[in-house]
Amino acid sequence: MSLNTDFESPLFLKIGFGKLLDQYERLASSENTLSSQRAKAVLKIAEKNPKLREGFTDTKLIKTFSEDINEILQDSFSDLLTQNEIKTAGLPFCDVLFRSSQRFKDIIKDAGDNFTPTITNMPNEEFYIVGCAAILKYHYHFDLNFKRPFYYKIPDKNGVIRYYKITYNADFTEIIKTDKAPDLSEDDISLLLDNFDNIDLWKEKFPPHSYIMKGFVISNMFDMTDDQSISNIKSSLIKIENPKDASFISDFEDVFRAFYKIKDINVGFSLYDEKEDSFERFFGEDIHSYIINDFEKEHCLDALCNNSYEKLLKDRKLFAISDVDLQYHRSRGKISYIKALHEQGIKSAIFAPIANENGLMGILELVSYTPRALNSINANKLNEVMPYIVAAVERSKNAHEHLVDAVIQQECTSIHPSVHWRFRKAAIDFINNNIYQNKNTTFEKIAFRNVYPLFGQIDIKGSSNARNQATQQDLKKQLKETVSLLKKAYKFNSMPVYEQVLFQTEEYLELLNNNFKVDSEHQIGQFLKHDVYPLLGLLLENDTSLSNAIYNYKSKIDTDLKVFYHHRKQFDDTVKVINRSMSRLLDKRQKDAQQMYPHFFERFKTDGVEHNMYIGESITREDSFSDIYLYNLRLWQMQVMCEMENEFYNKKEDFLVPLNVASLILVFNQPMSIRFRMDEKKFDVDGTYNARYEVVKKRVDKAFVKNTNQRITEPGKLSIVYSQKEDEEEYLRYVKFLQHKNMLDKNVQIVELEDLQGVTGLKAIKVGILYKNTLKNTSKNGSKAYYNYDDLMQVIKA
Repeated sequence: MSLNTDFESPLFLKIGFGKLLDQYERLASSENTLSSQRAKAVLKIAEKNPKLREGFTDTKLIKTFSEDINEILQDSFSDLLTQNEIKTAGLPFCDVLFRSSQRFKDIIKDAGDNFTPTITNMPNEEFYIVGCAAILKYHYHFDLNFKRPFYYKIPDKNGVIRYYKITYNADFTEIIKTDKAPDLSEDDISLLLDNFDNIDLWKEKFPPHSYIMKGFVISNMFDMTDDQSISNIKSSLIKIENPKDASFISDFEDVFRAFYKIKDINVGFSLYDEKEDSFERFFGEDIHSYIINDFEKEHCLDALCNNSYEKLLKDRKLFAISDVDLQYHRSRGKISYIKALHEQGIKSAIFAPIANENGLMGILELVSYTPRALNSINANKLNEVMPYIVAAVERSKNAHEHLVDAVIQQECTSIHPSVHWRFRKAAIDFINNNIYQNKNTTFEKIAFRNVYPLFGQIDIKGSSNARNQATQQDLKKQLKETVSLLKKAYKFNSMPVYEQVLFQTEEYLELLNNNFKVDSEHQIGQFLKHDVYPLLGLLLENDTSLSNAIYNYKSKIDTDLKVFYHHRKQFDDTVKVINRSMSRLLDKRQKDAQQMYPHFFERFKTDGVEHNMYIGESITREDSFSDIYLYNLRLWQMQVMCEMENEFYNKKEDFLVPLNVASLILVFNQPMSIRFRMDEKKFDVDGTYNARYEVVKKRVDKAFVKNTNQRITEPGKLSIVYSQKEDEEEYLRYVKFLQHKNMLDKNVQIVELEDLQGVTGLKAIKVGILYKNTLKNTSKNGSKAYYNYDDLMQVIKA
């Protein structure tokens, strides 16, 4: 088989020993008798087989000339060093070998049957250019400095991957130019230097097989497993910032197995919470802690014994357990972490504290299922890699804290990403002025001018009445059960105090039935706390016959509110579900809206969900704003409000308390200024004129249609409040479009609103919302594709 059939290269390879034989010709005339005799013997072998000097490409001839090749290379492969040196003779960058030291042969034998070593870090696409670089150096004396260390990855007899660095001695090779090779100019070389990835250009300047490489190389290999393992540990630790990467822990374990030459090593981590003096799981889902095992968190003194606690947490020194089973039996299973290791089948372990100058951050856990594989002696190898692990955990904790801060900003503050740049600029200016230049300046005001506001809300109708009704039901139930208990107590022991408290309880029941007021809940709560509960405590001590009834009564008292909390809980839970469902949908749609054009957005959960948006040039920082983006956002808002209504009514039958919602959009067609109020940590309108907008926002949903007792908001309808004729015309176009999309029905009203305090001339478009046919109890036969509100109520009540 020819050497040059399996790969493409500018070099045509020939095995030859001409340059080596030239060396022996010089030695043949040496004054050293032994050297001269040896050289003449080698040259005599070459005379018998001229191909050894001329060179050949047929790999079958390697076997034919094997004895002669071994004899020629004898001086390079000393029998005294063959058990120690890892050495081969062959062709560079390919698998053709014709002489090896015994140690190399043993390494390949341990790797398993049919194992062939291949260079791991030589991409196929670079192989061609490596040959070109060799030609440039040999013929044009231009060194590209393209050398890099090459490695073999070879498993040992235990299956652990070992790394061997390869160094080449190419003194016995020569590169011969053929007629196929064009001459290269300085411009050609400059062009090549700027086009490493242009393989076609390299092939143009160095056509395939346009040069002959004749000879052989001697490869010396060195076991670099420890150094490579440390390098791999560094690389793996980069992933610790993203521990959700599924390959992170398996890759990390592989490099530690190579580092320790132990195949069954597993790696775990425990984070340390200094405030609670406890261990907890690492941030990644697949990263296990062998110390706390199945627990999410465990106090350090509960997990460790006194000795291990002192060593790890106080002295911050690593320690090893070479025989877990022995320690388990000695401690009789009473030491928590020894018991945890034993239950997990672990036989030996090393624990190393991960600490910096600020204190302990966590514990690195190395475990093996082989007794004595890990011990106090090889534990010291960790000292070489612990600085990298400490640095990686620091980065991970910082990244985690940044993530926490980001979540807090997203969930708990009003600094929306669209305006974050403005706060960042102000913060940088503040730091530069006050820290670097020692100026005493205040944090500048954050304001945005000429922005257009959009406001919308989906309000739970009658929520106050529903909440009061739930409160009355809970208080009535509690007072009735209180009456029942006190009557039983008075029956067995007619103490006047029982009768007095019973009388007062019945009075409060009468109050609930006939005259429930805002402060009634507080009055009854105080009565229960100061009069009823102490009396029940006394009954428990003196009358065991009522103990079961009293315990049952107390089980219904909420630990925080100190009263019965059943109907109100149903109401509160229903409101939470409604708000969460609609908020999620709104937030999801907001991501799409931000992609259309950046704008400020904030939403609030009350008894329903409301949102504010501001759009304008000053928010985006770009000279790109157009009224089209404002119109687009207004249309988007209407569509999302319809979607949120559908989301609510499609889940309505699952709610514990029957509630309705009503939707409203407020239109304000003049640009305004907003600024961030540092004291309240939120944006607000800036200026007296703009304050009118805030007044309308707060009061408009309570407004009535002019000359009626009907509120402007109504279940099943979208109410769009405005003041200008052009707003009416604009929104009627949107209504028509959404009617075409079967989101709004044909029933459109234009009404006037009663005057609000300081605000007159408001009007509203009221249009029915269509609901998609997704209800669980809708009949399949003859059902509509879309419902208006009246249809929907009939289906829900059916």
